[in-house]
Amino acid sequence: MKSAGFAGALSAVGFSHSAELEASLQNVNRNSSPSDLKITDMRVAVIGPAPMRSPIIRIDTNQGISGYGEVRDGASKTYALMLKSRILGENPCNVDKIFRKIKQFGHHARQAGGVCAVEMACWDLAGKAWGVPAYQMLGGKFRDKIRLYSDTTQSSDPELAGERLKGRIDQGYTFLKVDFGVNLLRDIPGALNQPVGQTIRDLSWVQHPFTGLEINEKGIEFLSEYVGRIREIIGMEIPVSSDHFGHIGLNSCIRLGKAMEKHQLAWVEDMVPWHYTDLLKEIRNSIDIPLCTGEDIYLKEPFRKLVEEQAVDVIHPDLASSGGLLETKKIGDLAMESGVVMAMHYAGTPFGFLASVHCAAATENFLCLEHHGVDTDFWEDLVVGIEKPIVQNGFVNVPDTPGLGVEPNEEVIKEHLYEPGYFEPTPEWDQERAWDRLWS
Repeated sequence: MKSAGFAGALSAVGFSHSAELEASLQNVNRNSSPSDLKITDMRVAVIGPAPMRSPIIRIDTNQGISGYGEVRDGASKTYALMLKSRILGENPCNVDKIFRKIKQFGHHARQAGGVCAVEMACWDLAGKAWGVPAYQMLGGKFRDKIRLYSDTTQSSDPELAGERLKGRIDQGYTFLKVDFGVNLLRDIPGALNQPVGQTIRDLSWVQHPFTGLEINEKGIEFLSEYVGRIREIIGMEIPVSSDHFGHIGLNSCIRLGKAMEKHQLAWVEDMVPWHYTDLLKEIRNSIDIPLCTGEDIYLKEPFRKLVEEQAVDVIHPDLASSGGLLETKKIGDLAMESGVVMAMHYAGTPFGFLASVHCAAATENFLCLEHHGVDTDFWEDLVVGIEKPIVQNGFVNVPDTPGLGVEPNEEVIKEHLYEPGYFEPTPEWDQERAWDRLWS
């Protein structure tokens, strides 16, 4: 009945002959045949060095369309290339299936970079195949614009730091970030208490509870005056968050947090490593400003523990570490159930940045996304196919073009390669095989 009705309708508008119908369909723009799409290749170009050193992967298909993903800044391209043989022949539109197949090869921090890059590229391909933007495949969007927060270069001079932040406000940013911590105190006598013969740089490779590094009262007073001067310059109205305090002990974290309360910081971040849930909870319960962590966490389960234990006020996943677009949306959704807001970390190229934009658009409790390329003049030029400028008055318009919404600008990327090779063939990774099954 349906077929007859459809044929009748076509006849009514003049498509009475099958030859005419076939001819008319030749003019229809079908992006691809999604059910028959297959992965045929993976190639890499590494962009760098400043402000990122980021491998960009390109996944090719049997239908001539390619998808792009980004390995987190500073991570090895090998994290992605080792996955090539495991995804060849797969339909990239089956994003979740592919992710579940390869997620065992990710781990916290940059070790997850390959898995996340493949997941990004699959969403890019699926969107191009079906002709829809990535956010639509995540369930649609909650917002048309994405608020950015801008990380700002640290300065030992609070006047200069304040002027830099004021410059961000003048650029249209409505959420700010500035780093301050023990590095500002290293040349101030009596500001720090630390083991003799150990430098701050030495201790940066030791987890916070085990360094023996503490901030003395003189150091706390200096940092409070430092932030206070910044507030005098930019005012108290705009949110300012902070990170990179140094590998200080628990008591110093609490005393520093208390000193920052009067300056109304938007959050203090990564005061101790994220996996010390009880220590984070103790800090959170001791200070009256939000506590944030998450940029190094892979998969939603560790976030669930932090949220359920009420150890943080803000989760801060990096989509290039947390598992990609869908996993990060799941992380945001589980946090929302407990009233926890999600900001997003990102320090890379426009490829991963735009992936984060789509995820942010589709996540209801999203607050703001980091933009680490503000001062890099070629950053936006790395891609084409999107409205320029990408960043407008501290916001990004969510693109409605298929997939992630951008394509590489070959000429510009070739000018900023960290190592030779622009998406060169990688046949040496085609045949790697291993018994990957995790169960018997």
